[in-house]
Amino acid sequence: MSAPADKQAVTRYPVDPLIRERWSPRAFADRPVDRETLGSLLEAARWAASCNNEQPWIFIVARKEDGPAFERILRCLVPGNQAWAQSAPVLMVSLARTTFASNGQPNRHALHDVGAATAQLTLQATALGLAVHPMAGIDRDCIRAEFALPDDVEPVAGIAVGWPGDPETLPERLREREKAPRERKSLDAMVLGGW
Repeated sequence: MSAPADKQAVTRYPVDPLIRERWSPRAFADRPVDRETLGSLLEAARWAASCNNEQPWIFIVARKEDGPAFERILRCLVPGNQAWAQSAPVLMVSLARTTFASNGQPNRHALHDVGAATAQLTLQATALGLAVHPMAGIDRDCIRAEFALPDDVEPVAGIAVGWPGDPETLPERLREREKAPRERKSLDAMVLGGW
């Protein structure tokens, strides 16, 4: 299932359809995501590029049918995200190991690399007809305590995964945002140099 026509990115230059169709909905269908499909998303993340091939990403994953595990992640989202993310069949938290395994020195590229892995996970999901909504709105202290994270592991983002749902199931304020056209800064606003 591709993104609705009004949600597909309008690009100045051609890009792959997966990039045009990827967006971050808040409405999810009441349909589970099986382990094989979820494995495909995580496999895509596993093969992301990383500084020194460190692969500093870790994903905490819970499907709704996992009950308490799902609730542990849900309660560590900010209330505004809990309101809609509770309907997603899968919740994740991305984590970054912030030191290099080889020498214990700080890895200042870890957050970038976790973002790259999440992007690959998201594109794989889009290819399979799933929707992914990454969230900055998480309670990092809650995640750190709930999952007993070591000092060198940093919570990065929450991630809701599922099959696209009906925007009419959302509260009015979120429904309006769900239906609004997608917008981006122009290339000229984000690229420096004489390209």
